Amino acid sequence: MQLDQLWDYNDPAETEARFRALLPEAENTPAIYAELLTQIARAQGLQRLFAAAHQTLDEAYRLLTPEMKRAQARYLLERGRVFNSSGHADQAKPLFIEAWELAQAAGEDVLAVDAAHMIAIVESGHAAVEWNKTAVAYAEASPNPAARRWLGSLYNNLGWIYHGMAQYETALDYFHKALQFRQTQHDIEAVRIAQWCVARTLRSLGRIEEALAIQQVLLAEHEAAGATDAYVFEELGECLLALNRPEEARDYFAQAYPILAADPWFQANEAERLRRIRQLGESA
Repeated sequence: MQLDQLWDYNDPAETEARFRALLPEAENTPAIYAELLTQIARAQGLQRLFAAAHQTLDEAYRLLTPEMKRAQARYLLERGRVFNSSGHADQAKPLFIEAWELAQAAGEDVLAVDAAHMIAIVESGHAAVEWNKTAVAYAEASPNPAARRWLGSLYNNLGWIYHGMAQYETALDYFHKALQFRQTQHDIEAVRIAQWCVARTLRSLGRIEEALAIQQVLLAEHEAAGATDAYVFEELGECLLALNRPEEARDYFAQAYPILAADPWFQANEAERLRRIRQLGESA
């Protein structure tokens, strides 16, 4: 059963329902049942239902036996993710390390790369860079195409780490690598996200006109598809503000705010940024 293909990360509630619908079919196969429970827990965590996610993982844990290597690795990953998402990175890290070691030993390359990338997320600075590079090397060397598909995300993560360290040129290099990789996958939404990251870094480099041009193209593409993207609105506002065009900027901040204010993750993790967007959207 290809569990990863059942995911819609933009709709964790629907994804949870999808996995729950499969549980009756797996009642006589404890390993698959346990794996399904780990994915239900992940979906619950993305909905910020952390207590429910831990309860689901407790149920999965009771099913595990020593030979269930993949299910064990998934359990460790998802328990760690729930801890990390709920603000307990210190409890998450040893679980991710155990998942990394177990998945490597079991030849579960996809889960090994996932674990290494999660260790990088709970680390910072040089350690985060090194763990991401470890994940990149592992993915590049894997014969499993699903493991290699991680490369776009890993390049993106390295870009954000370097961006956070104010090493913007290096960040831009990695975002370009992520964009090139996404283009080979022919996933238009992933390509647009990668383009957004390139533009965001160009703004950090002071190359505002270039950044604005990319965001304007993204805006036009979203409008043509009948979609909206609050992050594009936000960046259009920031670029126009940097170009001393505050009236134009205000309109975009005003469009970004209600969308981002309705996002529980953004509320919980970007409170100061959200306040700034609201204020800039209201300013005269």
